[in-house]
Amino acid sequence: MDKKTSFATGNTSTVFDNIEKTSVTSKPVNFTTTTMVAAASSSSVRSRSVRFVQNFLLVWLDAKIDENNTDFKNSFEQLRNVVNTVEAFTDVDQCFEYMKSIQDEKIFLIISGTLGEKTVPLWHNMPQLDTIFVFCRNKDQHKQWAKNWSKIRRVSTTIKSICKELVKATRECDHDKIPMSFVPKRTLKEVASNQQKIDELEPLYMYSVLFKEIILEINDDDTKPVNDLVAYCRQQQVSQSQLEYFQRKYHQKSPVWWYTCETFVYSMLNKALRTLDMEVMTKMGFFIRNLHQQLEQLYKQQSNTYAKKFIVYRGQGFIQQDFDHLIDIKGGLLSFNNFLSTSKKEQVAMGFVQRTMHKNKDIVGVLFIMTIDPSKISAATTPFALIDEYSAIENEKEILFSMHTVFRVDDIQQAVSSNRLWEVQLSLTGDNDPQLATLTERIKGELCGSIGWHRLGDLMLQVGHYNQAEELYNELLKKASSDDDRAHIYHMLGVMKLHQGQYKGAVSFNEKTLEIKRKTLPEDPSSLAPTYTNIGAAYRNMGNYSKALEFYDKALKILEKSLPPNHPDLASSYNNIGLAYDNMGNYSKALEFYDKALKIREKSLPPNHSDLASSYNNIGLAYNNMGNYSKVLEFYDKSLKIKEKSLPPNHPDLATSYNNIGLAYDNMGNYSKALEYWVWVWVSV
Repeated sequence: MDKKTSFATGNTSTVFDNIEKTSVTSKPVNFTTTTMVAAASSSSVRSRSVRFVQNFLLVWLDAKIDENNTDFKNSFEQLRNVVNTVEAFTDVDQCFEYMKSIQDEKIFLIISGTLGEKTVPLWHNMPQLDTIFVFCRNKDQHKQWAKNWSKIRRVSTTIKSICKELVKATRECDHDKIPMSFVPKRTLKEVASNQQKIDELEPLYMYSVLFKEIILEINDDDTKPVNDLVAYCRQQQVSQSQLEYFQRKYHQKSPVWWYTCETFVYSMLNKALRTLDMEVMTKMGFFIRNLHQQLEQLYKQQSNTYAKKFIVYRGQGFIQQDFDHLIDIKGGLLSFNNFLSTSKKEQVAMGFVQRTMHKNKDIVGVLFIMTIDPSKISAATTPFALIDEYSAIENEKEILFSMHTVFRVDDIQQAVSSNRLWEVQLSLTGDNDPQLATLTERIKGELCGSIGWHRLGDLMLQVGHYNQAEELYNELLKKASSDDDRAHIYHMLGVMKLHQGQYKGAVSFNEKTLEIKRKTLPEDPSSLAPTYTNIGAAYRNMGNYSKALEFYDKALKILEKSLPPNHPDLASSYNNIGLAYDNMGNYSKALEFYDKALKIREKSLPPNHSDLASSYNNIGLAYNNMGNYSKVLEFYDKSLKIKEKSLPPNHPDLATSYNNIGLAYDNMGNYSKALEYWVWVWVSV
């Protein structure tokens, strides 16, 4: 049923984040993957679980591996200086099972010549298998069969030469896995003109907007964050020699140099931003800020060299599904949610895309041709710089843009040279782009009551990414320096548990909030209302309705004293009490409170507001339970009219309304009319 409850979130003096409970639900997506620690082992049982902190891992398969052999140990450490996670196998079947278990990362495979000749033909088309290196004694013998398989990058007799190629392969892999967001032209217009809810935008785009702003707000000393990052990386088995060098030399090298050099920094940052790994993102925040600030500084120094329009290039491989999304956004926006590497040399960009296309025949190659008009942009919004002088990589004529650089997609055309290569014309959006400015302000405005990292956590709750929100709030809890901060974080964790359906956890976190507030704010009972509301919501969802009413009533008494009579938060409180009575089967009492909520909402909210739709729906539901079907249809129809005006055609709340009206007609015996609305359910989903 289409009931609506209210949880208190964000600003703890108000109750606002109304959550629609529909018959069509979606589960939160967890972007963070875990794997086993890098350790040489011939067993399929790997060591304790740790995160993959890079977009890739290395698997080494050779029947003759001896973990106790000194040469093997030395080779293993050389490899781990390039790739953080290395797994060694002597058994083909165990190796294959492990590789099948990898879903979100790419695999680099080192395989002996003898085993490779038999297994590469069977494994070559595995989507997670990126690049193969054949490690053998007889190079000429194995080159013969290896040349038939495009993913084989090198046949080699030394680990040193494999490591050299592996460095390039990892860079290319990260290059193609840069996080991007798409905003179609239609969506852009609707959101910018307030015709579409902000939470229907691609979440990664909104995170990118806020994350960049949050990072730049913080101005802490770097010493402690550097040490914290190194300590975290040690736990993730990052190469000890790299960590020692990073800790010792961080302030002696420029951020651009660290971003382009062959260490864990680039790939760990890329992976964290792509998968929204909050733990890594917060720990690397100081580096993101330092790199952005250096690009700002270089932009100002180089500004005289960018007097006219110029073009930069970027070559990239896309899986078909992502390329289809790109095709759909012509005229819309494309946001790169990491730092963006481009080149003034077209051949450098083409080299990237050609290697990717050669390796994988299912990949669509894209050459981005990016027009930059310096007269329309500023260092404050989109800093970029030619970094050759500061980069660890020479002679690429690389222009590096700061994170969350947004382009408009002007044109997409198939290249003359290949039916698998497309040329995409982009233009860098400027400070005066009205749609982009409106869109950005709407995103920021949605969370205007929060500050710092809490803004990002609140957004994650709003769009349903509960796992990431929990990860972020747990990180913030470790750093909380005051009771006020801890109370707010416990409160938000309680809200998150409500969303996740973990109601005992919700009660526990909210009780911790109450304990702190009663101790620190004894003279301000108004601050307790949101917490009472959330505890009531948890008990109601656990079926303990009398306990729910007890806490809802405590919240209402506070709100009636502290708010004006037509405040929307009072309406939410009345609505919650109505829901509790509804659950208890006391429908006349439920109707009384639903009606109080409706009267306030009709006075205080715009006519197409979603809370009005929910009030109408809940009143209709109460009448339905009382058997008054003519009244049911009257209020269900009012609810539906608002949803049809304010929601996209395939929104699940519309399907719920069609279903409810169909049930009402079915209860009245009007089966043809019921069927008509049930058909709409099918059409809308």
